[in-house]
Amino acid sequence: MAAFHHLGGVELHAQPCQGTACFVARHRDRDRWSSAERSDPRVYCLGRCYDAPAAADDTTAPRVEIACATSILLGRCVDGGAADLTAYRRSGGYEGLRRARSIGVGATLTEVEASGLRGRGGAGYRTADKWRTARSQPAGARVVVVNADEGDAGAYIDRVLLERDPHAVLEGAAIAAFAVGAERAYVYVRREYPAASAALRAAVTEAEHAGILGGPGLTVTVVEGGGSYVCGEETALLNAIEGRRPMARARPPYPAERGLFGQPTVVNNVETLANVPWILRYGGAAYAALGSGTSRGTKAVSLNSLFARPGLYEVEFGIPLREIVEDIGGGVAGELRGVMVGGPLAGVVHPSLLDVPFAFDALRDIGATVGHGGILAFDASTAIVDLVRHVFRFGAYESCGACTPCRVGAARIERLFEAPLSAQARTEWESIVAALAATSLCGHGTGLADFARSIITHYGAELTGCPA
Repeated sequence: MAAFHHLGGVELHAQPCQGTACFVARHRDRDRWSSAERSDPRVYCLGRCYDAPAAADDTTAPRVEIACATSILLGRCVDGGAADLTAYRRSGGYEGLRRARSIGVGATLTEVEASGLRGRGGAGYRTADKWRTARSQPAGARVVVVNADEGDAGAYIDRVLLERDPHAVLEGAAIAAFAVGAERAYVYVRREYPAASAALRAAVTEAEHAGILGGPGLTVTVVEGGGSYVCGEETALLNAIEGRRPMARARPPYPAERGLFGQPTVVNNVETLANVPWILRYGGAAYAALGSGTSRGTKAVSLNSLFARPGLYEVEFGIPLREIVEDIGGGVAGELRGVMVGGPLAGVVHPSLLDVPFAFDALRDIGATVGHGGILAFDASTAIVDLVRHVFRFGAYESCGACTPCRVGAARIERLFEAPLSAQARTEWESIVAALAATSLCGHGTGLADFARSIITHYGAELTGCPA
């Protein structure tokens, strides 16, 4: 059970990664993986999944491409990035904020609502609804929190956006603050992303000197994380900013009602906010014209190192997952056994289901999720029983300990899979999975359950050698 793993003077240096993207690529560098397994404290994602197995001192940059007709997110990143305020403004930066202030709060909220923008951090909650809830609370201070604690193995979207286009995230946060009436914003950045933190701090300083931030408007504080995966869960993140143990909170109340320091708080992740300047600049209707169903706009997806063409791609919602895997990513060299979309704590997509549209509802209908957008392929070099043990080893280590099914159950499943799974052990693990799904306090436990249930459904015969 973990709290903060990197506190107490521990530095990353050249520490290798134990994340799932590195685990499924361990056959590419057995020595590095062996070193990773021995490392303490463990590092479960460095945001370098395109070159896995990875280490903290790796310098290889990801491929970044636009794979849709209209780019909203990655245009500047593809063109080399907007490293400073001058470059950002040259491409229309802060025009969305200027328009928001000119049309007013009500019209700004209307534009975001019309866009159909949903959160890109995992749950897919409608952004405008969250903003309106915070705005509607009784008079008093409000806060915006940018969740830059991207820790899902396979995802490096936020890292690239923060390093190459930090002002886009700041502009989105400033628009959110204007819409909800907040004068303070906090950006919680993973400790594993030092370059992203440095780029963001430099951008904040530039925006303050230019009069865009600071003063009577919006004060932005960058907070460095302590290495806890569960801080990606919004209430645990709020506890961490407050200097408390990063444990999930019971809800209600929700953060938009009572969040950071007891104040109404909007928590949006990096990619969500990076969409907002485009929406205000070109209009919610233009954004809603892209995508499919309840999944509007575009989405950045990051492909792991087993793909022939690993990298970060911007796609339009509704594209078949098969097109992302086989055409954009080029498939995998070996036999594809499955695709983990949205991180290790989500349902696995079996190869027979790759024709599913890449969209919130369509993936949910097959027990999977868009999640944060990391797409992690694994091949025949990874046995299903080994994958299950790895995921639950990760889940047990990163559990905040707030609820019993997650704290005790994940560790028990890890131990069960240390030996061939007997019929009795299989019954026990399925019982624990049911408890995780029904009673976990946050998405950590329910995500473990989603992963396990997909394994039971699609790979059950491989667990004990008998039919599922």
